[in-house]
Amino acid sequence: MTASPPNRRYVMLDRDGTLIADRHYLSDPDQIELLPGAIEGLQKLMQLGLGLVVITNQSGIGRGYFSSARLDEVHHRLKSLLADHRVFLDGIYVCPHLPEDRCSCRKPLPGLVSSAAAELGFEPSAGFVIGDKPCDIELGRAINARTFLIRTAYGAQSAADAITLPDFTVDNILEAAAIIADIRPRVL
Repeated sequence: MTASPPNRRYVMLDRDGTLIADRHYLSDPDQIELLPGAIEGLQKLMQLGLGLVVITNQSGIGRGYFSSARLDEVHHRLKSLLADHRVFLDGIYVCPHLPEDRCSCRKPLPGLVSSAAAELGFEPSAGFVIGDKPCDIELGRAINARTFLIRTAYGAQSAADAITLPDFTVDNILEAAAIIADIRPRVL
C-alpha cells in the first residue's frame, strides 16, 4: 500500500450490513450480496476523491468457524465484484479476535483505523465512518470522524432505540455519499 496524497480524506466502511448483506459468519464467497446503493455510493465517494477502506470485525476466525485463508477468498470475491463496477478499495482491515480477547483492533476501539492511517497516510478525524451497528458509530466518535448509521436490519434497530447517536442516519451508502459531497473538510 502506498501513502495517500496530502490531505486526502478517507471513508471507513463497515462490511456486513453496510456494504454487503449480513450473513451469519459469512465464509462462502458465493454468498456475497452487495446492498442496494452500495456500488453507486462507492462510485460517488471515489468521484469526490475520497479513499475507501473497510474496517471489519470477523470473530468467526477466532471462534474457529472459518480460516483466515477462507476470509481472504471472501475479500478477493468482494474486491472482484467491486472492480467490475470500477470501484477500488484502498484496503480491508480485519479484527479476527473474540470480544473477550480485549484486543485493540476490535471495533469500537481504533486499532484498525490507526493501522490503516499509518499505512495509507491519512488523518482519521478528517474522514467518515459508515456502518450499521453502534460499534461503528462509537469507532467514529473515538477517532473524531463524522458518522453515518445505515438503516439495514441492525441499523434500523439502532436508530429506533435512539441509543446510538450518529451524525447522520441514512438508508444506504449512496445517501451517505450525497451528504458527504456537501461537507466541507474540517480544519485540522
